[in-house]
Amino acid sequence: MAGPLLEFETEMFLSLFECDGLLVVAEGMGIDRILLQFMRVYSEQGSLVLLLNTTTPEQEYFTEQLRVEGVTHLPRTVTSDVNSAERYSVYTEGGVLFVTSRILVVDFLTDRIPAHLISGILVYRAHKIIESFQESFILRLFRQKNKTGFIKAFTDKATSFSSGFCQVERVMRNLFVKKLYLWPRFQASVNTALDRHKPEVVELHVSLTPAMRAIQSSILDIMSACLKELKRYNPTLEAEDLSVENTLGNAFEKTIRHYLDPLWHQLGAKTKALVQDLKVLRVLLLYLTQYDCVTFLNLLESLRSSQKIFGSNSGWLFLDSSTSMFMNARGRVYRIPESKKKLKVGAEVEKQSSSVLEVKRELVLEKSPKWEALTEVLQEIERENKSSQLDPGRVMICASDDRTCAQLQQYIKHGSDWMLNRLYVRTVGKRDSAAAAAMELESHKRGLGWPKNGATGKEPAQKKKPTKSKKRPSLTLTQMMGKEMDEAAAMGSSGDEGDPMEEDGGEEEQLQLDLSSDAYYGVLKEPLTVIHPLKGLTDPHSLTRVLHEVEPSFVVLYDAEISFVRQLEIYKASRPGKTLRVYFLIYGGSTEEQKYLTALAKEKRAFEHLIREKAIMVIPEEREGREDTNLDLARNLEPANATTNTRKAGGQEQPKEPSRVIVDMREFRSELPSMLHRRGLDIEPVTLEVGDYILTPDTCVERKSVSDLIGSLQSGRLYTQCLSMTRYYKKPVLLIEFDPAKPFSLMARSDFRQEISSTDVSSKLTLLTLHFPRLRILWCPSPHATAELFLELKRGRSEPDAAAAQAVTAESDMVAESAELYNPGPYDFLLKMPGVNIKNYRALVKNADNLADLCKLSQDKLAELLGNANNAKSLYEFLHNVADVPAPLQKAKKT
Repeated sequence: MAGPLLEFETEMFLSLFECDGLLVVAEGMGIDRILLQFMRVYSEQGSLVLLLNTTTPEQEYFTEQLRVEGVTHLPRTVTSDVNSAERYSVYTEGGVLFVTSRILVVDFLTDRIPAHLISGILVYRAHKIIESFQESFILRLFRQKNKTGFIKAFTDKATSFSSGFCQVERVMRNLFVKKLYLWPRFQASVNTALDRHKPEVVELHVSLTPAMRAIQSSILDIMSACLKELKRYNPTLEAEDLSVENTLGNAFEKTIRHYLDPLWHQLGAKTKALVQDLKVLRVLLLYLTQYDCVTFLNLLESLRSSQKIFGSNSGWLFLDSSTSMFMNARGRVYRIPESKKKLKVGAEVEKQSSSVLEVKRELVLEKSPKWEALTEVLQEIERENKSSQLDPGRVMICASDDRTCAQLQQYIKHGSDWMLNRLYVRTVGKRDSAAAAAMELESHKRGLGWPKNGATGKEPAQKKKPTKSKKRPSLTLTQMMGKEMDEAAAMGSSGDEGDPMEEDGGEEEQLQLDLSSDAYYGVLKEPLTVIHPLKGLTDPHSLTRVLHEVEPSFVVLYDAEISFVRQLEIYKASRPGKTLRVYFLIYGGSTEEQKYLTALAKEKRAFEHLIREKAIMVIPEEREGREDTNLDLARNLEPANATTNTRKAGGQEQPKEPSRVIVDMREFRSELPSMLHRRGLDIEPVTLEVGDYILTPDTCVERKSVSDLIGSLQSGRLYTQCLSMTRYYKKPVLLIEFDPAKPFSLMARSDFRQEISSTDVSSKLTLLTLHFPRLRILWCPSPHATAELFLELKRGRSEPDAAAAQAVTAESDMVAESAELYNPGPYDFLLKMPGVNIKNYRALVKNADNLADLCKLSQDKLAELLGNANNAKSLYEFLHNVADVPAPLQKAKKT
């Protein structure tokens, strides 16, 4: 299905195969084809290759591709389902393995994986290596134990290297590679190969309607006003990144977060509201060009009503641009005739009810200009197919998301009038029952004849395709729109098709069987015409699959996306004999066009930046770590200012017993184990019931990130964890670790209260320290600081024992300090009784010396102590009711 590699792809493969390195390719230029070629080469018993950073759908796609090509030794997946005893045999069988990062780290540390037998490691999505500490830890462990294996890394996100200091050099350092291979779209050999067999491209610049243009300029005015306010409140922000042009791009929210996260706790409510407003305005811009006039108006109206509900009237709603936007948005859907406007002013209005006026609204229902362009394109394709001597060419229409695809399918089958009328009644018209009734009557007069019953608006889009509804989940608007806002009413655009669809259900069912992916929307069987979304897919290769299975002669790009455009170029170049015509629909002079051009320019700038970096980059000879000279592989790093004591054997290094830390298996999701290992501490991964890290036989540490701390304080989990630590260890420690990119502050200064409050985090921590006097709290700004602190805490103390730490459970003996205070057995027994809980058990302990005394208390006394009559009743009945338990039957022993 993937076909043989093109000339430049072969060149890419051979250069990386010959020498390890980082391969950076332009987005959409088939990096998965190169990776697949490497997997094909290493899918044999003689080699053991690990593939990092892939998702489950990608693993399935790669395996399926290799199966189709007849590879016998297919890749295997190692997850937590494969137990530790079986894993060694899986590793020794060889071939390509997909292994989850946490398992791989543990197996390297425990020597469960034969490191000397590994041929090499392939790293997918290499740009994430700095953020994903597990993968860089794996590569460091691999290079320490295996000096001959290869490391080859792949990425198609050049833009991720353009931010940050020496980003590409840091990535290469973490990957232990010396070479950087750059393959932009403008590379000479890529240009030559793709220009030789270019698809025929027809660019259609569709004009926005005057109302759409006016709305667009209103939104952009509001956005620039919001940005000015944002800069006024925060003068430290970089002005160039906060331009209106950059707000259109997908990376804008990430940029804003990058600037504001470290000082989020210091920002005022106004700044936070402005950031939220910019998000909302971006959604509005998307809706304007992406969906129809009714959906856009519905979103606008819901925004206004929700702002009223919450009483937080955001400033932009009162701007002149906002008023003009609302007027234009309504003007696209309906207008009120002049005579009625005059009537409103007159005294007669009081006699007329508002609903009657609403009925007289004249519907305009402006059609989306792209729909008409799409109709013309499809008619042209139909004419061409009829006049052609060959088989009619298949058609593939690509739109941005599921919702657009569903709308296009309805539009092609039923026309815009039917769809917009139906949508109007279900959304905007629903707010007035008389208007809805009048609309229904009018539609019957026109003879549209579509059924209107109460249930239709509630059903998901997938009802129109019987088999599809079983295969894929129905997506809600919030899922598609990045959960920006709850917009249930607008979902009317993808309701079921009603009765007219019943008769072609069977035909579409047959259509379903032809293609392996179920993410498409079928339109016609002959010639095969399908609509497919470009984004929001659970399977990232669904589009590729459908493209190769349908083999279209005509592709209509309803929405532009760089990676798919390039995918089409490669698809055409690998099938030089077949014709391919691509229709490119784009709104001329719109934000949609600007967004596409900005994305192209950004990628070009990123590659130019990488080319300059590559030219001036200084790479040390020992970067690959094949000798012991690479300092990144060195452990027990002493600080540069460490002094040497010359009185001890003339300053010679004293042999040290390696220090070790016992780490809970679940902790390998964090960066700390990697940091501790780098500091020269031996890591022993075991499953611990009490604590996360055992530093010495007496010191037990429970690590909490800030979000985890707040969650476990609220749920009460932290109380039980601290109780366990104080029972079984002399020095229980609670470590609160902050994200280095976030502020080193648990809460804003303004949030501190004078009184203890049940909802306040600081109050809960205070109560925790009062409750457990021996508990120590450590505050660490980053994992680096934590690793330093652990070394200090371990200095001069004895080493912990893994077997002893693992043996600490609820049945273990308590430490002397806790045993002097109370006997936990009866306490635990008391807490298990009905009506007794953490909040009220202390009152019982103070008034009854033992369980026998507790039985003597009356129900009224219990109610007084427990503070609740129901709890007292259930405890009293539990203690005093006679239980009739039958004696167990004794089996006679056989003689």
